[in-house]
Amino acid sequence: MNAVVVTGLGVTAPNGLGVQDYWAATLAGKSGIGRITRFDPSGYPARLAGEIPGFAAEEHLPSRLLPQTDRMTRLALVAADWALADAGIRPQDLPGFDMGVVTASSSGGFEFGQGELQALWSRGSQYVSAYQSFAWFYAVNSGQISIRHGMKGPSSVVVSDQAGGLDAVAQARRQIRKGTAIVVSGAVDASICPWGWVAQLAAQRLTTRDEPSQAYLPFDGAADGYVPGEGGALLVMESEESARSRGARIYGEIAGYAATFDPAPGTERPPALRRAIELALKDAGLNADQVDVVFADAAADPELDRIETEAITAVFGPRSVPVTAPKTMTGRLYSGAAPLDLATAFLAIRDGIIPPTVHVTPSPDHPLDLVTDRPRETTLRTALILARGYGGFNSAAVVRGVA
Repeated sequence: MNAVVVTGLGVTAPNGLGVQDYWAATLAGKSGIGRITRFDPSGYPARLAGEIPGFAAEEHLPSRLLPQTDRMTRLALVAADWALADAGIRPQDLPGFDMGVVTASSSGGFEFGQGELQALWSRGSQYVSAYQSFAWFYAVNSGQISIRHGMKGPSSVVVSDQAGGLDAVAQARRQIRKGTAIVVSGAVDASICPWGWVAQLAAQRLTTRDEPSQAYLPFDGAADGYVPGEGGALLVMESEESARSRGARIYGEIAGYAATFDPAPGTERPPALRRAIELALKDAGLNADQVDVVFADAAADPELDRIETEAITAVFGPRSVPVTAPKTMTGRLYSGAAPLDLATAFLAIRDGIIPPTVHVTPSPDHPLDLVTDRPRETTLRTALILARGYGGFNSAAVVRGVA
């Protein structure tokens, strides 16, 4: 079966806008986590987030799009533009039905929705924008990207929280194998507004610490929750045959994927993350000893960290494979987190360097070879990316470099 490869990356992250800035910041250990500035967080128990600073949508998008789009969608549109440019693809030169869009979303356009609800309650229904009918919707990023670039082929949205980004990329891979020439896939989320913040607090997994360097500490004995963030990554995917025929630069292959679902609480069945890893390796045709690095889900919840450690060590052995969680510099970006990890993995393979997990002192309870403090230079060919969504979703993807 013809390999499906990635030829373009578009990144919007709290510690860097664009691939170059993001990668430089990540290798330097630069964090984008800080006190929330998009609203006053003083009345909330959690006050830290990974916000994207300095993003001015009007500098990147036509003015007609601004009244009809949430911040999430604006970021996604820019990421898609950058990914297509990075891939050297001009959508206007390709048949519309040969191009598709598959994204994931965790919350939809909450900030836009909050504004329109405030208008409804305070001023009346006549002041609610007609764009509210779709600007809040989970599928809006797929829709707006497809409209902007004339992409009329298979398009969809996946909703499985943090696992959704990998699930979307897997759906894109299926569509390419069925004959679609180009698919833009991945995810961008942004829900740092009071309405969205209350929804995130409801899960009771956010840290309440106020010092950024001591807040998001996966696999650390002091772990007590995560920091949310905004952003993500979009990838341009196509068949290897197509990429080589047009002389494209190839970041690597989406070699394997699997998804599982955890059993209901209170049953005696084990968590299903290990099974997702094993199935993804099988899909890629690889043994565990052929994986060079694992990008962890890194929940920073003591129980969830324990489950992830047990899954990794069961498959690879204790301290047998380097593990990293660069999302400690961005926060957990919900559906955008795993696509950003995919992009980071491709950059790591390209440059032969594993980015660090910052601020973490690994606990002896987690027998992982966690890359901390500074990047680790090494030969990389294959990476495993893990993602888990609230409610029991597990996804695993294997990527590898292409000679």
